[in-house]
Parts: sequence; structure tokens; C-alpha cells
Amino acid sequence: MTELTEPLFKKAVVELLYQLADDDFILAYRGSEWLGLAPHIEEDVAFSSINQDTMGHAAMYYGLLEQLGEGDMDTLSHARGISERKNAVLLELPNGSGHYLKEPRYDWAFTVVRHFYYSHAKKVKLESLKHSSYEPLAHAAVKISMELYYHLMHWTVWFNQLMNAGGEAKRKMLEAISRVEQDFLDVCSLGPLSAEMASLKLIDGDDALMQAFHENMKPVFDALFIPYKGEFQQHSGKGRYGEHTQELHQALATLTEVYRTDPAAAW
Repeated sequence: MTELTEPLFKKAVVELLYQLADDDFILAYRGSEWLGLAPHIEEDVAFSSINQDTMGHAAMYYGLLEQLGEGDMDTLSHARGISERKNAVLLELPNGSGHYLKEPRYDWAFTVVRHFYYSHAKKVKLESLKHSSYEPLAHAAVKISMELYYHLMHWTVWFNQLMNAGGEAKRKMLEAISRVEQDFLDVCSLGPLSAEMASLKLIDGDDALMQAFHENMKPVFDALFIPYKGEFQQHSGKGRYGEHTQELHQALATLTEVYRTDPAAAW
């Protein structure tokens, strides 16, 4: 495309693709840690399918980066350092205490809320990306939206059921909502090139995305008779600037272990 001959356009496309890819990549991994630990066998199967889809979405974005000369997909997903990662910090946080292979004390409410909020934010971004000035990204958004429709339906059912359950379930959900909202603006942030992305019509700007997110969320809370304040804590979008937690380092060490045994192999 002729736009890619413009340095700023290509730089903004690359930055956006890294954010989209890294978000899906790390959240798919965190979801995969629930394999065998989900509340029931049907959820084990459904959640595994969602994680597989989400990792596939990350692969699509990494594939676009490969086409832009950023390197091969395996290297981009597995070999980049912590400071090079662009994912939102909220998405790298562990599911709970313990290890998935040893004494996992995971928080299902936190997982439901994080995936529910993220799926709504992802939907907002994809709706905008369908009109992206970078045509390959617009085409990818259409394809990904088809699967996200079912992911969002899945997490909506869980969110509503647990919120309507009352008692301990609702209490834990409200605690999870507070925890997720502490860092959620990082998910909606487009980082240091947000203004450029919007002006180049790659995607709507931060404010527009956030407004659309609130408009999607308010009816959900209204139906549950719970006030939706939408007053998320301010943030620096630190994940978009390559600032991450020790948890990401540990997650990538596990996630890339097989790759690192033979980086030259075709995975």
C-alpha cells in the first residue's frame, strides 16, 4: 500500500499491531492455565476453545507484522524481551495464587470479570478497525469479530449468572470488578502514538474508544440494578510503554520454554 511508504503511517501501524497481538497472546496464555481447573468439564472445553481462538487472533496480528518486515511470527511472539512487549498490564496478571501445576488457588470471579471487560473493549476496537485505513487490518478485524461474538456471549452469561447469584458469588464479583477497573484504562489506551493512529484513521482515538466502551457496559449494569460509574482510575498506559510486572517475565519463561529449546525449528 502506498501509505506504507510514509514512515509515520508504518510506525503507527506497527505499534498498533504489537498492542493487539501482545494483548491477545498473553491473555490466551493466562486463560490456558485454567485447563483442568475450570468450574466444570463443559467450561473446561469451552474456555480452551476460546483460548485457542484468542491465540489465533494474536497469530493473525503477528502475521501482519511479519508481512511488514518486523521478523517471523515465532520470533515476534516468543523471543521479544519484556520491555518490547506492548500488552496491557492487567492482562498479564496471574489468575490467582499458586501455580497451575501445584496448589493453584485461582480466582474464577477475577477471570470472568477480566475476560468480560476485555471482550467488550476488544469488540469496540474491532468495530473501529473494520474501517481502518490499513486494509489488511480491516480485513483481519472482520474475521476476528466473528469468533469474538461467541466469546462475548460466553462471558456475558457467566457475568450475569454470578452477579445474579447473590451471596458470596456476588461479593467476589464486585471485588473483582474493583480490581479489574483499577488498571482497565491501560487496556483501552493506544499508547504513545494514539493521536497519530486516530489522525491516520487506523483506529478511533482513546477517548472515542472509551466512550463506546462505557456505552456498551452501562446497559449490562442497568439490567443488574447496579450503578455503573465508569470512573476508572487514571493511568499512564504503562504496558503500552513496555513497563511490566515480574509476573509477565515468569509467564513468558513458561510460555516460551519449548520454543527456546530450538528457536530455529518451525513451530
